[in-house]
Amino acid sequence: MNFFDYINLLIQDYTIRTISMGTAVMGIVCGILGSFAVLRKQSLLGDAISHASLPGIALAFLVTGSKEPLVLFTGAIISGLIATLWIMGITSKTHLKYDTALGLILSVFFGFGMLLLTFIQKQPNANQAGLDKFLFGQAATLMVKDVYFLAIAGGISLALVLIFYKEFKILSFDPQYAKTIGFNTIILDITLTSLIVIAIVIGLQTVGVVLMSAMLIAPAAAARQWTNRLGLMIILAALFGAFSGLTGTALSASMKNLSTGPVIVLVASAIILVSFLFAPDRGLLMRIFRQWKNRNYLKNEFSTN
Repeated sequence: MNFFDYINLLIQDYTIRTISMGTAVMGIVCGILGSFAVLRKQSLLGDAISHASLPGIALAFLVTGSKEPLVLFTGAIISGLIATLWIMGITSKTHLKYDTALGLILSVFFGFGMLLLTFIQKQPNANQAGLDKFLFGQAATLMVKDVYFLAIAGGISLALVLIFYKEFKILSFDPQYAKTIGFNTIILDITLTSLIVIAIVIGLQTVGVVLMSAMLIAPAAAARQWTNRLGLMIILAALFGAFSGLTGTALSASMKNLSTGPVIVLVASAIILVSFLFAPDRGLLMRIFRQWKNRNYLKNEFSTN
């Protein structure tokens, strides 16, 4: 299937159009909020939160008996926020390092989530639950109401990023300076982390708990290679995220037995590889080329003199 075939499918096919819109929204939101996670050196936070959201999804289903996205995602957000607050509390109140707290919370919450999923599978309504799709993602199950929910949640998150852009920018680069000029860094930290939690939850149904951290970090890490400006980095990360979602959907639709979520992550990984190699200032091959060019220049200068 070539590009024009995909465009034709995007226009005519309800399923492809729905999945493409959902993955594009997910990529944009993850790219923008992932930029702040990368700059704050919180790349592993996405992995911890995505795994920690699993018990929230399971408990929401057990309590309500509903598979509605709003119900399950609310449970995931609450669980993710609790895990985040625990991580912050562990690092501030104990001598444990940040990565130790992440590993501890990740393993405890994910283990509890798997226990709940096992319990649910043994219930009479296990076949109707379908909660295992949140482990590895199942973009094919996206419906229009899911896309609307993703768009609304993502739109609210991005609106808050625009409103608090200056505060988040200072917090990401120099939290001590933010504190000295009167910003409440604790509230800002909780707000920004909560938005990252929402971004992670948005992508769970598409790429799943296991791969969600890659989707949060990959577009932002790739964008970081191309610029030193936060505004441009956010725009590039959003474009890379949307491109990964749309291209991954197109590739999985054009080939049989290809799950959409893993393909999206592989496309994002390919973007990172290209960025690491060919970015003008930080690219590995470009750096080697500049070194070779400088050596030749110096060699010619010395030989001439």
